[in-house]
Amino acid sequence: MIRFSIQRNGPLPGGGRSANIGGMSEEEAPKSVLARGLSLLEAFFSGESELSLGEIADRSGLPKPTTHRLLTELVTWGALERSGRGTYRLGAKLFLLGQLVPRHRMLRQAALPYLEELYRTSQENVHLAVPDDLHTLFLEKLSGRESMAIRSRVGGRMPVHCTATGKVFLAWGGRDRFQRAVAAGLPRLTPRTIVLPGLLHRDLARTLDRGVGINLEESEPGVVAVAAPVLGPRGQVVAALSITGHAHRLDVDRCAPTVRAAATAMSTQLTALG
Repeated sequence: MIRFSIQRNGPLPGGGRSANIGGMSEEEAPKSVLARGLSLLEAFFSGESELSLGEIADRSGLPKPTTHRLLTELVTWGALERSGRGTYRLGAKLFLLGQLVPRHRMLRQAALPYLEELYRTSQENVHLAVPDDLHTLFLEKLSGRESMAIRSRVGGRMPVHCTATGKVFLAWGGRDRFQRAVAAGLPRLTPRTIVLPGLLHRDLARTLDRGVGINLEESEPGVVAVAAPVLGPRGQVVAALSITGHAHRLDVDRCAPTVRAAATAMSTQLTALG
């Protein structure tokens, strides 16, 4: 088991901002043309489906004329589309490229039978997620009529400190990932979000002990979740499976063994595939 200690280097929790949704100054803006174009695409990491020219310029830190020129080129290439309201949205070409990422495609294919079984037994939202720096990235989500409507979506990201899958990645990610999460700030998404490093440290130690990450209304009011790690051939955590539902209906302690069993079975499959 990995144990880690707290070092407070950097801004206090809550004082930082998430790089994917906050704007940057022109001094911080990327210099190369390629980096500038990519920074415009990163503006959509906030999860909003459409953004205006001004919003994209603010988030990228680029002047509006530069932003407009690069956006026009991205639209021509197919990375972005213009809506009837004059806003911009991600284009189909990015979706097609995303489907070709071999590691994510392999993980999704391996996970689908286990996700389907978790959904069949729980009738709740079930997820496959992978670590994405200080976020959890959802590769797949299954839900139905009985499932509670929640914020997560395929391709969406959420902070690691307040999600069940994210806590898995933090707990098994070691000292460095924990310290970077603390240095970046622990934003409060709900009244129950853990924003103090010491409390988060203790919660992650419990995550390691029980073998699952648990979110108790920490990312969205009324929503709870339980997640278990999926290990790759070398024993490293490569993904997590989770069940998410209504706080008054989903018993995370009762579901924990089921999620652990599914994650263990998927880990065995990945090891066999090498």
